[in-house]
Amino acid sequence: LTSALSPPPNRRLHPTYQPESAAAMSSGGIARGRLAEERKAWRKNHPHGFVAKPETLGDGTVNLMVWHCTIPGKQGTDWEGGYFPLTLHFSEDYPSKPPKCKFPTNFFHPNVYPSGTVCLSILNEDSVSLRTIC
Repeated sequence: LTSALSPPPNRRLHPTYQPESAAAMSSGGIARGRLAEERKAWRKNHPHGFVAKPETLGDGTVNLMVWHCTIPGKQGTDWEGGYFPLTLHFSEDYPSKPPKCKFPTNFFHPNVYPSGTVCLSILNEDSVSLRTIC
């Protein structure tokens, strides 16, 4: 599943989430405010090779509740050299509830169901709220 996507320039790891303003947190709800702040932080600083962007709608507006991501394959594994698509679907309850994470159907990985759903306990509805998506 290697794609032709090229990785972004080298960047450091993402810093701890820090909200910039109370106004950003309240405009459009807590989830949208939080995601807007996390998007700003991600654009400034994220791990090398990773891509994460909110969905752009047909009219050019951005949907912060759906993010399209690309994860580079880890060096020294069978996935090395590949770039793998992942979609994150956030609910209005984010960050109290984690996003739904989905790879393409029939994506092969020991922690991914054939449906593309990620099998990871921290992504269950009953998990503790996340500090940040990054």
